[in-house]
Amino acid sequence: MFDGKSILITGGTGSFGHKYTETLLSRYKPKRLIIYSRDELKQFEMQQKFNAPCMRYFIGDVRDKDRLTRAMQGVDYVIHAAAMKQVPAAEYNPTECIRTNIDGAENVINAAIDNEVEKVIALSTDKAANPVNLYGATKLASDKLFVAANNMVGSARPRFSVVRYGNVVGSRGSVVPFFQKLIEEGTDHIPVTHKNMTRFWITLQQGVNFVLKNFERMLGGEIFVPKIPSIRITDLAEAVAPHIPIKIVGIRPGEKLHEMMCPGDMAFHTFEYDDHYVIAPAIKFYHTDNNYKTNAIGEVGKPVEEGFEYISGANEQFLSMDEIKWLNREANW
Repeated sequence: MFDGKSILITGGTGSFGHKYTETLLSRYKPKRLIIYSRDELKQFEMQQKFNAPCMRYFIGDVRDKDRLTRAMQGVDYVIHAAAMKQVPAAEYNPTECIRTNIDGAENVINAAIDNEVEKVIALSTDKAANPVNLYGATKLASDKLFVAANNMVGSARPRFSVVRYGNVVGSRGSVVPFFQKLIEEGTDHIPVTHKNMTRFWITLQQGVNFVLKNFERMLGGEIFVPKIPSIRITDLAEAVAPHIPIKIVGIRPGEKLHEMMCPGDMAFHTFEYDDHYVIAPAIKFYHTDNNYKTNAIGEVGKPVEEGFEYISGANEQFLSMDEIKWLNREANW
């Protein structure tokens, strides 16, 4: 569905943008693939790797609606990946996080509407479900904005949906590269915040594949959640550095012990599919019947049980030590 189409990725120089670009160029023949981000050095470095004739590199910030509106001219699909994502940084710089994650989301929505983009998918995070930190709260607000945007446009274009998933193996700023850096520096211990901490775990390629598939599935207004395994942080530390002692250092500001992707309060709106969940909008869209039991490609979901929660600490699937090591190798760490 991406052959001959124009695609724009906000925050496109990040880990997700790199893998999404690599995947699109290997599987499809897009007319244009626009990388929209504010860091000129990262764009220069990315240009050395991805210089196909369809590639375009636009300097711009999601805080700048006028620049976004110009960049989206003639665009068919938008992936909104730009965000301020570090939990402690958001706690200490709340206004900056709000301006990027909430105001930026509103700008993406308005620019997409003004240009009659066909489909928009915004990337979210497990931290947006029952948030306890500012980053999660801003992403929850962003999710709500993208869901409600479908009501703003009614039966017109574009359609907006959200993809929510957990920690990405080896992404920039994640814990695996951090552990690896400590090992290279000769650390005498691996810092772990809490011995019982768990996280959802997904590879970049799995995340990219999930987003690609959901462009086909989306009706507009859904939050897509993949069924993915969990890890114990202590298992991760032992897998990365089996001969280095673990030191418990305490939970950081705004950090959860376990992460959640489908909260129990939204169980009445949640549907289970073979490999994912869909959280349907809590608000009614007046241009449609709000039936999310069947998606755009005919897959059929079933309502979850009352009070259902999808939480990393109670997941049915936990990765073994060997599986963690294998995924780390696949992520080139």
